[in-house]
Amino acid sequence: MTTKLLIGLDGQSSGDRALSFAENLAKLIGTAELLVVYVIEWSPYSFQTPEENAERHKRREEEISTAMERVVTPALARLEAAGIKAQGMVRHGNVADSLDSIAAKQNASQIIVGRSTETGLSKRIFGSSTANLVMGANVPVTVVN
Repeated sequence: MTTKLLIGLDGQSSGDRALSFAENLAKLIGTAELLVVYVIEWSPYSFQTPEENAERHKRREEEISTAMERVVTPALARLEAAGIKAQGMVRHGNVADSLDSIAAKQNASQIIVGRSTETGLSKRIFGSSTANLVMGANVPVTVVN
């Protein structure tokens, strides 16, 4: 039976640490598949004109393409070179909710993320994506320091 692990990348060094941890864990497990995910924060709550919505959709598609090219594809190449089966995706939405939802849909046994790099006022008001994920996920979450 294959164990599926979801790795949440953030395009920062914390994501690299999470990927390294997941790579090592996959080697220990032996029959693991990694799902590499990058979530772009995106709020659907906005009142805009049809023209603004069209521009927003175009920008959204560009962001997905850029994130796939700069973050996900290099991670997949690294895992493939190590002989680890992996697939990748980029989504828009709330990071914690999106990772938890994808884990459920993909039957992942755990989520692996790097410790949040958020600081300052926004972290105190809204909390970090990592903390929100740990508190609300439906599968175990490993936070790599």
